[in-house]
Amino acid sequence: MKIEQIKQMIASGRQSLWLTNANLEGAELPRVSLIRAQLLRANLSQADLNEADLSGANFMSANLQSINLRGAKLDGATLSGVDLTGADLTGASLIDADLSRANLSQANFSGTDLSRANFGESNLTQCNFQGANLTQAHLSEVSLVDANLNGANLTDANIRESDLSGASMEEAITDGADFEFSVLPDGSVDN
Repeated sequence: MKIEQIKQMIASGRQSLWLTNANLEGAELPRVSLIRAQLLRANLSQADLNEADLSGANFMSANLQSINLRGAKLDGATLSGVDLTGADLTGASLIDADLSRANLSQANFSGTDLSRANFGESNLTQCNFQGANLTQAHLSEVSLVDANLNGANLTDANIRESDLSGASMEEAITDGADFEFSVLPDGSVDN
């Protein structure tokens, strides 16, 4: 399917579109509504989905490298196994989103609401979570090596068995967070 055909489908306003394996590389789709869309294994690398509504969408195993999702709404979305390397999610909302087993290295989540998001077994190396809301987030068995968690809210987050070597956590709120068996920024292990 060609990109123009896909854009026509999106413009039709139909809900729950099936765009499995679609190639939307570099597509300009700001403020698009793709609520509950099925985008499994789709290629959206370098696409612009600024302020898009992607609530409940399924991106399982999709290529989202360097995508622009600034201010996008991804509440309840499935992003398990995706590649979000270098993606910009500044100010987005990913409440209850599933980002497990994903490659999120160097992604920008600054100011993003990630309440109750599941990052289990993901690569979060060099991610920017400055000022992000990670309340009750599941961050167990993740790599947060050299991540920026300055000013992040980690209240009641599960960060067990994770590697935070070299992470910056100035003014982070960690009330009730569980760091058991994690490597802390200074290299010590919490047990």
